[in-house]
Amino acid sequence: MSATLFKRLRFPVSLVLLFLAASGVKGETFHLKLRSESEVSPGTKRFHSLTRREDWDASRTAVVICDMWDDHYCRSSAKRVAEMAPRMNEVVKKARAAGALIIHCPSGCMNFYADTPQRKLAQEAPRLGTTVPLEGWCYQDPEREPEMPVKIDQPCDDEDALRPRVRFYNRQIETIEIAPEDAITESAEAFFLMKSRGIENVLVMGVHTNMCVLGRPFGIRQLVRQGMKPVLVRDMTDSMYNPAEPPFVNHFTGNDLIFEHIEKYWCPTTTSGDILGDDKVFRFATDIRPHLVIVTAEDEYRTEETLPAFAIRELGRTFKISVVYGDEEEKWNLPGVAVVRDADLLLLSVRRRNLPPEQLALFRDHIAAGKPLVGIRTASHAFHQRNEGAGAGLDEWRDFDAVVLGGNYTGHHGNEIKTFAKVVPDARPHPILAGVDPDEFATAGSLYQNTPLQKNTEVLMMGRAEGIEQPEPVAWVSAGPGGGRVFYTSLGHPGDFEVPAFRTMLRNAVYWAAGDLPVLVTPKP
Repeated sequence: MSATLFKRLRFPVSLVLLFLAASGVKGETFHLKLRSESEVSPGTKRFHSLTRREDWDASRTAVVICDMWDDHYCRSSAKRVAEMAPRMNEVVKKARAAGALIIHCPSGCMNFYADTPQRKLAQEAPRLGTTVPLEGWCYQDPEREPEMPVKIDQPCDDEDALRPRVRFYNRQIETIEIAPEDAITESAEAFFLMKSRGIENVLVMGVHTNMCVLGRPFGIRQLVRQGMKPVLVRDMTDSMYNPAEPPFVNHFTGNDLIFEHIEKYWCPTTTSGDILGDDKVFRFATDIRPHLVIVTAEDEYRTEETLPAFAIRELGRTFKISVVYGDEEEKWNLPGVAVVRDADLLLLSVRRRNLPPEQLALFRDHIAAGKPLVGIRTASHAFHQRNEGAGAGLDEWRDFDAVVLGGNYTGHHGNEIKTFAKVVPDARPHPILAGVDPDEFATAGSLYQNTPLQKNTEVLMMGRAEGIEQPEPVAWVSAGPGGGRVFYTSLGHPGDFEVPAFRTMLRNAVYWAAGDLPVLVTPKP
């Protein structure tokens, strides 16, 4: 007997749900793409961002809505809640219609809902025993997770929007509809209600991700500790973070860092589009960050360490940043490389990797689409072997250096020879060289041999090796075959990242390559 027929016969909703749970009747199926972080190799503290597909029976699923209040002491936070709420309501409606249990959790607002059947439904959930004690607040677990990646000492991201830290909310925002069959709670009643119905899968959404979504008694830490399977709906949440606090990144980049933290140490994430089936991802109107994807897969220069740190420090206020690492065991594999499809800009540091055709096609498509590229050091010989062809099932891009970068890499001088670099005087007006000291500076790695470059290049910086007569170009710009802006530098040794002139040039190159893409701030000189 269907839930619709029960409703026509005017059975109480609670009896309908109990009957369906007991009878094994299934709801619709959620086809979810679950994103999680898997450590590249134990102890590296580098993670592949991987996505797997999983189907959930909606009737065995709960949706927990955390603290979507009608107001907040931080006005900018309240505005983001109001902006997100219509999309969230559509998600909730779809999940409810599919057969999921909806649990509204506006903490501190139970008096407003005291006499409602939804509140009583939660209160009447049978108290069940647990192997791990339920907690009123689940604090950071140092045995499971490091400190959160953002600070929240001064949490409001808009000082003009900050009000005294008193209670400004009275109820859940009205945009999110509460149906007769839903439940309302602010406590572990949510857990009892789910367990009494045989529910283990939980979609979590609401605010704030780095505080209540993790710590509340119905939040992610509690659910994991109690053996549940929570998934954060990452585009239906927001964080309490101020860019004036460490790590000094854009508010939405702070969100991304928190999502990664949760994916590493607690549970996967998904998006509203997976539930609604429209493949859309909600994005706040003020989140206009271009998406920078860093791909690092080389064994010589530790760019898997230097580039992510550089990006957060120098670019985190402007760009959405994703990092793809090479596989530690399978050299010809770049786990998580599908994110290149979403890149507005690529920052490439790869050395002699032949890839499966479907992976290499992502890079070919990026260039063909006229999207920009910044390459450093070994990117000149990224996708082919020196004297061998691609192995079985693999592909190569042997003329990538010449056709895309405009280069002509033929080798390098000895590692023991001291090297130096200097801005080309005629190139000083180029925006990539803004704030770059024009004087010669020592470089840390061997000098690459690139003479002569292709004709469509403009050299910005020349290098020399001590005792070697022939100087070599070490930084230039060109246009890719699809028309996108391209910058390449043969610098990129770990020691180069300690040199202000190199860091400034590389930062400027990313902004220059982004071109007319929207940016939020101008890089500091």
